[in-house]
Amino acid sequence: MASYDSLNYMDIDSLLSDDELMVRNSVRDFVTEEVIPPLQECHRSEKFPMHLIPRFAEMGLLGTNLQGYDCPGLNNVAYGLVTQELERGDSGVRSFCSVQGSLVMYPIYTYGSEAQKQKYLPKLAKGELIGCFGLTEPDAGSNPGGMRTRAEKVKGGYKLNGNKMWITNGCISDVAIIWAKLDGDIRGFIVDKDTPGYSTSTMKGKFSLRVSVTSELHMKDCVVPEENMLPNAKGLKGPLSCLTQARYGIAWGVLGAANACYHEALEYAKSRTLFDGKPLAAYQLAQAKLAKMATEITKGQLLVLQLGRMKDRNVMAPHHVSMAKGNNCRVALDVARDARDMLGANGIIDEYPVIRHMLNLETVNTYEGTEDIHRLVVGENITGIAAFR
Repeated sequence: MASYDSLNYMDIDSLLSDDELMVRNSVRDFVTEEVIPPLQECHRSEKFPMHLIPRFAEMGLLGTNLQGYDCPGLNNVAYGLVTQELERGDSGVRSFCSVQGSLVMYPIYTYGSEAQKQKYLPKLAKGELIGCFGLTEPDAGSNPGGMRTRAEKVKGGYKLNGNKMWITNGCISDVAIIWAKLDGDIRGFIVDKDTPGYSTSTMKGKFSLRVSVTSELHMKDCVVPEENMLPNAKGLKGPLSCLTQARYGIAWGVLGAANACYHEALEYAKSRTLFDGKPLAAYQLAQAKLAKMATEITKGQLLVLQLGRMKDRNVMAPHHVSMAKGNNCRVALDVARDARDMLGANGIIDEYPVIRHMLNLETVNTYEGTEDIHRLVVGENITGIAAFR
């Protein structure tokens, strides 16, 4: 097996700082040495590699781009490179870290009180607490404003009733960020797992993201104390801003999966001989597929690098993220499908990582905004006309 290097066709590495390269390379080594070895069995048994969580914390992979509160405080390009390397291992591994940092720590960091930040963020950064993000419901996916979960003001706090679905990390979480309607306004609440009336159940039978824990959250007369409401989040802006952070990481991350599939297809094509003894790589159709993969991955790399620089300058907007997330998820899925095709029958067995990545990317192309929804976000920005309804 050839050693792994991400595609650098247009010398994109020269556009990265020494610190960014150091972060990427350290996470790359970690993924190669510690993350990838258990993935085959984790995928088969539908289990998350829980033993890696302390190592994620030690490596600074939880809340990577947040400042203070024991968070690493890296820039957004470095964070993007982290997610790229994690997803080179598995989308479920990147999802774990992405949810922890972007969907649990970020809302507390951005919308929480100082007391909430001090109580939760250091423990989340150290992996001492695991979190999840409760927004999606059985009847409210692409339209989060249609949520049915309700909060009611009661003595000493708020009573929550409702159900959340497709929640990453739900059953292994110590704390959940739950979004609910209070008097018609969407508000965020921090719910500790031992709160009476709060429960979780595991969603089984997935053929995608099998390494990730996917759950349902149930709130039945679940009363959280007054101080557990996020004081500075009101309306859809709160949860949607969190999703923007997570989508940013996804746009980078899927290129890791794409790179893994491209690398596998290239090495296979050079070593697989056909009828006349020539390698698969010597044939025009194989070269055309590889050239297409390399081109699309390179375009995706340039797109997210510019996106990261814009984010570090605080000029990134949600529609920019929609373009990158929608484009790069589609690119990664197409690369994975072409790689699976090039591997022939070997492409469907888990001795090779391609089929696992391909199955995962079917989900990543859908969650946190489907490809079509992101096209509509870009379309609205271009035309000034909303076409969601």
